[in-house]
Amino acid sequence: MSSLRHRVLPPQILLKCPKEASFCLWLLHPDPSCRPSMSDLLQSEFITEPRDNLEEREAAVELRDRIEEQESLLEFLLLIQQRKHESAYRLRDTVSLLSSDIEQVVKRQLILKKRGSSLSDFSKDDHQYPSGQPLMNFQANEEPSAFLTSRKRFRQGVTALEDDVEVDEESQGSTLLESSRLMRNFKKLESVYFLTRRRQMKATASGKSLTRHSPLSSENGRGSMIVSEKSSVSNPVAPKDFYNNDLRQGGWIDPFLEGLCRYLSFSKLRVKADLKQGDLLNSSNLVCALAFDRDGELFATAGVNKKIKIFECNSIVNNNRDIHYPVVELAGRSKLSSLCWNSYIKSQIASSNFDGVVQIWDVARSQLVTEMKEHKKRVWSIDISSADPTLLASGSDDGTVKLWSINQGASIGTIKTKANICCVQFPSDSGRSLAFGSADHKVYYYDLRNPKIPLCTMVGHSKTVSYVKFVDSSTLVSSSTDNTLKLWDLSMSASGVNETPLHSFTGHTNLKNFVGLSVSDGYIATGSETNEVFVYHKAFPMPVMSYMFNNTDSVSGLEVDDASQFISSICWRGQSSTLVAANSNGNIKILEMMA
Repeated sequence: MSSLRHRVLPPQILLKCPKEASFCLWLLHPDPSCRPSMSDLLQSEFITEPRDNLEEREAAVELRDRIEEQESLLEFLLLIQQRKHESAYRLRDTVSLLSSDIEQVVKRQLILKKRGSSLSDFSKDDHQYPSGQPLMNFQANEEPSAFLTSRKRFRQGVTALEDDVEVDEESQGSTLLESSRLMRNFKKLESVYFLTRRRQMKATASGKSLTRHSPLSSENGRGSMIVSEKSSVSNPVAPKDFYNNDLRQGGWIDPFLEGLCRYLSFSKLRVKADLKQGDLLNSSNLVCALAFDRDGELFATAGVNKKIKIFECNSIVNNNRDIHYPVVELAGRSKLSSLCWNSYIKSQIASSNFDGVVQIWDVARSQLVTEMKEHKKRVWSIDISSADPTLLASGSDDGTVKLWSINQGASIGTIKTKANICCVQFPSDSGRSLAFGSADHKVYYYDLRNPKIPLCTMVGHSKTVSYVKFVDSSTLVSSSTDNTLKLWDLSMSASGVNETPLHSFTGHTNLKNFVGLSVSDGYIATGSETNEVFVYHKAFPMPVMSYMFNNTDSVSGLEVDDASQFISSICWRGQSSTLVAANSNGNIKILEMMA
């Protein structure tokens, strides 16, 4: 009977509606003689039950449903309240942090104003302060001029406002902010500020210094506004321990301020010169590599036309000719992929080609000095160490990185990997370390004294890493065909694997081609498959400026309908604001950053 009951009626009805279920089972009794007659049905309690009880039951069910609905609403509102309370706590902490930072900046500003006023008074005494002495004493190894220059550029608009007494300050200042790049990128700048502060607080908690390896700090302390302790001796206005306390509490200020000022110092690229060369014998003029010599006087170009051409930069800038001829031209046997000048021997330049050959040239004598032929496939990249100018590294499609002795003309070491090597780079201050990018989407950093395993592996790109460049001794930037550049801090890689870049730079387009990458004094230049040059600053993930090449034929100079052109190589002229860029059609331009 139990199994029959469950076959006839679902268990849910038996539980929720016992009276109705009992009545149904009575009607469906398996023994016909036990089933109710019509008179039994009419006299049954279920049929004769008062209607009021049914209505009460329905009202109770409806009330229970409404209570459940109210409970759901209450639960929803409580959840919102909890989240808003959490947001309010975070907002309170954020406002507290901002108030503390504002107080710190105001304190610095007042101290500097007092020092400036005091030094202005003292400078009237010729015996104590000779004419031309700077108002601030910097550390001996610092060069404040670049940073102060950028600050002056940034202040030009503000100075103009101060001079215009006829215009309401508040409305004019508002107009300035609304029209500035600072306000257009306010959200991104805000996120970088909070990211910098979180890093600084984390570093403080762990007892480390942010300024030592900060991505915002300039290499070797250049551009820093930190005043030396010795300056307090000659300046009685400054409190004795102000700068020590200031560095502990506001160590983020100088690097962030420097990055902000450098970001706002320049706004556009202008063409200083077009390099016009009429190479009628080559149908393809794709430039694969550009490189300046150690003094920034000469730059070399190389590409699929199998030639290395050496040009004098000032001559091209100063002479507007119909055609510019190279001062030296070196002919190879294969398409060229990479170039690198020797920083010690001015006339020595190295090249690599699609046949896997690394060559050393003497530019002064216009001849080949050495050929090194140990790679089995195309060599994509080469680099000569600045610290050890006899050491050269090369990366190839055969999955190896080879270290060469230029004097011996032979390899002295090999790092084997499982993927194609697209780029190699020595840090500027050491010949014992090497970074390279691979087709396995990773960046590797090796101590060459232990070449069996990488010191650090940087994981974050989703496609081939096409370039790596050192920004300073502990920071490098990588470029990938995943449309991004990534900035890495080598000091954050204690575990051997770094999965957290300091920044991911986006704005350019790079999905399949080598578009070039170059670094100068914190500015990072890269090409784009939209035929544009983009310049970033290491402090912020958005572009500082860009410049679009016209789609022109490199021989005739006429515009062509070719949307496939892209920037193929780029190189800064030393630590200056000038760079040279080339595109896939062989057009080469010398560009300069402008305010």
